[in-house]
Amino acid sequence: MFEVAGLDHIYIAVSDLRRSELFYDRAMTTLGFHKNSFTLKGDPHIQYFNRHFGYVLRPARTARKHDNYAPGVHHLCLRVNSIDDVINAAKALKEAGVDAHPAKHFPEYAPDYWATFFSDPDGLRLEITNYRQERRERHDNWDKLLEREEPKTIEKG
Repeated sequence: MFEVAGLDHIYIAVSDLRRSELFYDRAMTTLGFHKNSFTLKGDPHIQYFNRHFGYVLRPARTARKHDNYAPGVHHLCLRVNSIDDVINAAKALKEAGVDAHPAKHFPEYAPDYWATFFSDPDGLRLEITNYRQERRERHDNWDKLLEREEPKTIEKG
C-alpha cells in the first residue's frame, strides 16, 4: 500500500504575472521560499519553493478575479510550527508590504488554532496557521488511529 505524504506543488493561474510576481516576491521570500523561473510550452512560470513543496505562478488564459465561493479552491493554508511563528509571520508579512491581518486566536476552529490571512492580487485567500495539537497527534499516532477505526461498509448500488 502507498501513502500520499504531502503536496509536491501548487499551480496558481494569475491574471497579471508581473503584478503577482511583485506580490509573491514579498510574501513568499518573507516566508522563507526561494524563487526560480522557467518556460513551459511557451508560457513563463515563476516558482517559489521550500524543502516541502513548490508554489508556481503561470499566466491565466482568462482574466477574472478569484471567487472564493465558486467551484474550485476556496483558500490555501500554509502551516508553521508554533503560535509564535504565526504571530511573527503576520508581522513580517506586514513589514514586507503584504496586507496580512494580525495573527488571531480562533477557538471556534480548535482550542489552539491561530491564523493570519491575506489575499493575492487576484483575490485568492491565503492563510498561515500553527501546527496544532490535533494535527500533531494525528501525525504521531496514525497507525493507532487506523486500528481504532470502525470497519467501513461500502454499499454498491
